[in-house]
Amino acid sequence: MLLQRLTLCSRIPSGSPGRVGGLLTRPLTQAPQGRAHGSSFAHRGELRLAKRIVVKLGSAVVTRGDECGLALGRLASIVEQVAMLQNQGREMMIVTSGAVAFGKQRLRHEILLSQSVRQALHSGHNQLKDMSLSVLEARACAAAGQSGLMALYEAMFTQYSTCTAQILVTNLDFHDDQKRQNLNSTLQELLRMNIVPIINTNDAVVPPPEPNSDLQGVNVISIKDNDSLAARLAVEMKADLLIALSDVEGLYNSPPGTDDAKLIDIFYPGDQQSITYGTKSRVGIGGMEAKVKAALWALQGGTSVVIANGTNPKVTGHVITDIVEGKKVGTFFSEIKPAGPTVEQQTEMARNSGRTLASLHPDQRSEIICHLADLLTEKKDEILAANKMDTDLAVNAGRLPTAMLKRLSLSPSKLNSLAIGLRQIAEAAQDSVGRVLRRTRVAHNLELEQITVPIGVLLVIFEARPDCLPQVSALSIASGNALLLKGGKEAANTNRVLHQLVQEALSMHGVTEAVQLVSTREEVGDLCRLDKMIDLIIPRGSSQLVRDIQRAAKGIPVLGHSEGICHVYVDAEASIDKVIKIVRDSKCDYPAACNAMETLLIHRDILRTPLFDQIIDMLRTERVKIHAGPRFTSYLTFSPSEAKSLRTEYSDLECCMEVVDSMHEAVDHIHKYGSSHTDVIITENEDTAEQFLQQLDSACVFWNASSRFADGYRFGLGAEVGISTARIHARGPVGLEGLLTTKWVLRGDGHTAADFSEHGTMKFLHENLPVGQPLAGHRDSN
Repeated sequence: MLLQRLTLCSRIPSGSPGRVGGLLTRPLTQAPQGRAHGSSFAHRGELRLAKRIVVKLGSAVVTRGDECGLALGRLASIVEQVAMLQNQGREMMIVTSGAVAFGKQRLRHEILLSQSVRQALHSGHNQLKDMSLSVLEARACAAAGQSGLMALYEAMFTQYSTCTAQILVTNLDFHDDQKRQNLNSTLQELLRMNIVPIINTNDAVVPPPEPNSDLQGVNVISIKDNDSLAARLAVEMKADLLIALSDVEGLYNSPPGTDDAKLIDIFYPGDQQSITYGTKSRVGIGGMEAKVKAALWALQGGTSVVIANGTNPKVTGHVITDIVEGKKVGTFFSEIKPAGPTVEQQTEMARNSGRTLASLHPDQRSEIICHLADLLTEKKDEILAANKMDTDLAVNAGRLPTAMLKRLSLSPSKLNSLAIGLRQIAEAAQDSVGRVLRRTRVAHNLELEQITVPIGVLLVIFEARPDCLPQVSALSIASGNALLLKGGKEAANTNRVLHQLVQEALSMHGVTEAVQLVSTREEVGDLCRLDKMIDLIIPRGSSQLVRDIQRAAKGIPVLGHSEGICHVYVDAEASIDKVIKIVRDSKCDYPAACNAMETLLIHRDILRTPLFDQIIDMLRTERVKIHAGPRFTSYLTFSPSEAKSLRTEYSDLECCMEVVDSMHEAVDHIHKYGSSHTDVIITENEDTAEQFLQQLDSACVFWNASSRFADGYRFGLGAEVGISTARIHARGPVGLEGLLTTKWVLRGDGHTAADFSEHGTMKFLHENLPVGQPLAGHRDSN
């Protein structure tokens, strides 16, 4: 069998990638380095270093729902992932089920065919013996299915220029020293030759499984199912990672499907007592308890383990590669338990404490924010010392651009400005949560109110900008929202100190846990998948960060903008002084800001006028590099470099300049190439300005004012959590109001819908009543 596969490999053209002279060669320069065997990986992020990987395919993964035949589409996607990892330079092994199911399909076909023939021969006679299909013996099915299963694997892997070899094992192959050494030697040689070994228990000869309790130590484990086989094989071959695919998402704290069942992200050996196991899968002889015992045995032997779902059509096509990339998939088994809570536990704590925060009196929430403002000035030396550590590390590393270093750095004046902004938020918090927006008397003794309530749990992800932490914390406190913060590692020391101050302020009224700082190794993509725990994601950072989060978010709304392509349109009737001031400020005040001008639109009549010359001279003086749009280029004999795109956010001392014929053409240009962030018109014609303001569909539209005014602090919001270009919910600079939603409260006196039916005794009044002040002690129901 092995000779046949090696012969097949030799027939593959010598020009195929990864081959020299027709022989397989491993691209060692690209291969993961692995690790010294003996201890498993401590964190998911380290799984990308795994070099030798065992993939165990459970019966429920390989077989169809009718338990007769293989799930070909599912199997094909798994083969593709294994082949891709193999071609990356990893050493892949597969422990597979499926021989019994494949054989059952073949034998049933043969029996049905045999019955059909006999019935034809003995028509009219009752001599046909009843051959029930339910009496098929598993070992006979395995014998009939092994060859077909292996042929299928071989055909699938050949599509990816990957060779396979079949290994059938029994308990004796592991318990007999000589046989175990032979097995090890064979597998090592196959891996060296870049062949994927496909291993299965020899179900045609093995005895039926018997219950035993031998999964306790490193040196004893019976091969009674493919879970124990995969664990024994992984330890024997010193594998870095064992991926066990089943028909459940991973390990739950109670049987999946029960009300309180929660998927366990990371399982530690000491957590076994907290698990209640359910029934076995529809096929196979293992079950989750057997998987956990086998996983813990492999973990004790130095192999990391992940149990995940291999049957979910939404993830099957990338479940294995996601695990190897360190993504939060399934249950990861780890020997090292972190000192702090998991991010799921942090989110739960934040939600519970946030509900208490929302129920506080507005004065109490204001007190918390004012105390935080005081702490920013009282503890400024401690804050600045931590910030100096961060900036020194960033400068020495030399990886942060100048703009990000500027955001990272704090100063006494910055802290004072933060404190002033926080006190503005504290004042605004007085009439935020529980404010009655609408009150209607529906009928006699039946009143309906629409009131403001917190959104729930916010996740704010920000880069190297530590000043964001107290701002966002104050806004979440004022709006009664729970908050989860994920800051950039560049500001880790500053963020830690600032978060401690936030918690100190929250402790005034017993809501310390309402604001949580995620300091674990959680990837942003993993946080964005917590759709059952997080209600809104707010990214604060580069356009690339925002785009990445928008793509990664699974079922969670994202408030933000991916780009800040802001335009300034200079009309034919513009004032020279205003043009120079506004254009300079919009572009040069802070070029890296999202509200900085990126495109300057010039009315055609301004070309070759003193105003045009002054604009160009000012931009040159400020060392702004100009990129000419196509129409602007056509007007000039010697033009600046042509813009590669009219939809570019330069975030530097660069801008695009283009010519338009009218205000309407400017609006059309902005709608086509803008990002609906902030756009400006400079003109002395009020009618033209009003048309621009009404027709332009952007979050912020200004007349004779710099685009840099698109800011929560300048709007008087105290601070902002970001600028949104979305059409739903908040838009533009998002302050306190943007972090609230509403709920309806109906107060009745035994009313029923039947009272208002055709034969009922009551009539609708629908009287609008005056709205009142915030409800004292309002408690949200989130």
